Amino acid sequence: MMDQLFLQQLKLSMIRIILVAVLMQAVWLNRTMAQSTAIVMPERGLCAHRGCPDTHPENTLPGFRQAISLGAQMIEFDIQVTKDSALVIMHDETVDRTTNGTGKVSELTLAEIRQLDAGIKKGQSFVGTPVPTFEETLAMMPRNVWLNCHLKGGAYAGKAAAELVAKSGRLHQAFLTCGEAAAEAARRVKPDIQICNGESRYRKDAPQYVAATIRLKAGFIQLLRDGDNRSDLLAALRKNGVKVNYYYAKSPEELPQLLSSGVHFVLVNTLSDFIPEAKKLGIHPVQPVF
Repeated sequence: MMDQLFLQQLKLSMIRIILVAVLMQAVWLNRTMAQSTAIVMPERGLCAHRGCPDTHPENTLPGFRQAISLGAQMIEFDIQVTKDSALVIMHDETVDRTTNGTGKVSELTLAEIRQLDAGIKKGQSFVGTPVPTFEETLAMMPRNVWLNCHLKGGAYAGKAAAELVAKSGRLHQAFLTCGEAAAEAARRVKPDIQICNGESRYRKDAPQYVAATIRLKAGFIQLLRDGDNRSDLLAALRKNGVKVNYYYAKSPEELPQLLSSGVHFVLVNTLSDFIPEAKKLGIHPVQPVF
């Protein structure tokens, strides 16, 4: 009898634990959905190109934190694939320029890259700054800033990046700037992933670039400074609901013309220099929501 009573009490306890776990999961999902629906993404503004490379190491978490504190509407960073298929934040094919190491990213393992110092070349205050992973970068970002994830790779990079964006709950704000092969692979695993067409084969031919972006149903395009960015092309993008990024502005005085022409987000290397002019145009720093 005592054994039966003990077993019944044990079963009831297990049922209670399961019910509490289910209830907590439901509460968490409801809160997550409520937060997502309440988030309003910027309609136009400044894109911090590789973070704040004028004052901080490029493509590092300290640089991204600075961009967040300054109120960037969008943050751009570059993603490379390591020898062991990890996604790390690095612009160049090699680690030579921005770290104390040498070699191609594709020929180094994640463990080897994590031993490098990505801050030492920017100054003593940044010594010991590691090369971040894509997952770490997504995790530290606010939820109301656009994330311009520039892929330096093909199909595998697209697939892996799309999976991490979805896993991190960032589908509403992160988009992959990539070539067609990467975009196709990303959409295959996550059909709702946002894409910025960055196909290098025709990117310098503005009419072809615009037509292909519309054909691919990409949500973003990243026009080049030296491109033939005619008003009729911008009108076609606007008609098809494509958000226009512009790479890049050299001085704040360029902002009024760019934004009035139909550009939504302007990539800049010196974010703090552009903020006063952006404010004059009604673009105020983002208050981050985490």
